[in-house]
Amino acid sequence: MKMGFELNLSQTQKLIMTPELRQAIQILQFNNVELMEFIYKQLEVNPFLESVDNKVQESSSDESAEYEKSDFDKSDNKDEIDWKEITEKYDDLSYKAYEKTADSDEKQTFESYTSKKMSLKDHLMVQLGVSVKTNKEKRIGEFIIESLDNKGYLGCSIQDISLLLNEDVVEVERVLRLIQTFDPVGVGARNLSECLMIQLKEKGIQDKNAYIIAEQYLEEIATNKIQKIAKDLRITVSRVQSICDIIKMLEPKPSRGFIVDSDNIRYIVPDVTIEKINGEYIIIVNDNNLPVLTISGYYQNMIKNLDDKEANKFLSDKLNSSMWLIKSIEQRRMTLYKVVESILKFQRKFFDEGKTALKPLVLKDVAEDIGVHESTVSRATNGKYVQTPIGLFELKYFFASSLSESDGEGISSTSVKSQIQKLINEENTQKPLSDQKIAEMLSSEGINISRRTVAKYRDEMRIPSSSMRRRF
Repeated sequence: MKMGFELNLSQTQKLIMTPELRQAIQILQFNNVELMEFIYKQLEVNPFLESVDNKVQESSSDESAEYEKSDFDKSDNKDEIDWKEITEKYDDLSYKAYEKTADSDEKQTFESYTSKKMSLKDHLMVQLGVSVKTNKEKRIGEFIIESLDNKGYLGCSIQDISLLLNEDVVEVERVLRLIQTFDPVGVGARNLSECLMIQLKEKGIQDKNAYIIAEQYLEEIATNKIQKIAKDLRITVSRVQSICDIIKMLEPKPSRGFIVDSDNIRYIVPDVTIEKINGEYIIIVNDNNLPVLTISGYYQNMIKNLDDKEANKFLSDKLNSSMWLIKSIEQRRMTLYKVVESILKFQRKFFDEGKTALKPLVLKDVAEDIGVHESTVSRATNGKYVQTPIGLFELKYFFASSLSESDGEGISSTSVKSQIQKLINEENTQKPLSDQKIAEMLSSEGINISRRTVAKYRDEMRIPSSSMRRRF
């Protein structure tokens, strides 16, 4: 066998991921909030990038500076500066109103329409300040409030608080009872049962069985074992059912509605809006909040007049990077528009009739329609939302798997879920529909579906089983 070194030529195809291509793919994946953060970071590191909004602000600030300078120059000619006249000019209401309306074209943000909520602890501290009389009570109350967890429950025992503060257990218990009368009702409870009993007492419930059920039979309520509770307490099933209905209406988390330290509130900013005008659907890409990027003319002229090769290369790279960024943002906008336009074409009946009319759709259908790869459609729809006349939806929502019908056509899983929800809403609560019965009813309508699939969809919609839905 001959062995040696040889030199051969071969022709192969390879995809080389350049930095520019990776950046374009990354920008396509960004939603509006992420893209805005990315743009602002680029504005900090790339001198060639300028925001149109920044230019307007700089020009307005320069004009105001010149205006103020001219005023002071004129005042220098006088023997004495009338400071009162100057301060009154800037305190004038018409001037402030003009300042507010001068940038009326500036786009509003979600923060403009939301008010800051008071935290639970601050809300309780305000009530504590007007409820206690001595510094000792205030000290104990503040410690208890600071010990509340995210649900509004007391996270430590009365004995621990007594030892830490060196106070009597009876005194700590008394202050805790006081805090438990604060708003929201149920705050300061040590467990779920105590929280529910506090709310029952506040509602004026006199039936002792309600307190017994809230204290001892929460697991039975969760598993809908109404008959067992009725047998143990020797009362009628209907009476237990009515008590359980009252308990289910109570708030298990008193802190709900208040800001807690661990809250990480995220607002959904739709990337695309679909509006129906005169029977036609109009697609609007929501990029109004994004800064409009331009190339700095100052640095462009600097490149022409710069002799230093290293500096010239640095500026040239930054120029190419900024131009590619602007191009990638525009390409993202066009791709997003085409994807939503294709989805609107395939799912037109959904926008006209509702969720039950959603058709089966896969990424490949949209990719072939707009002439791109499936991965491009996947990146363009990942984590992005569209505001429609019938609600806010994630773009991935419109891509649903298919189930076969008796006529050979497909129906989307989302449409099947809507029909399952409708059947359960219309069922007899004393004899709820089983999964097998729902499958038979759907089969009679031409939808071939098994009992296991019905159970799977029901679990995904967080609908309990028939035994849990039964009412007595």
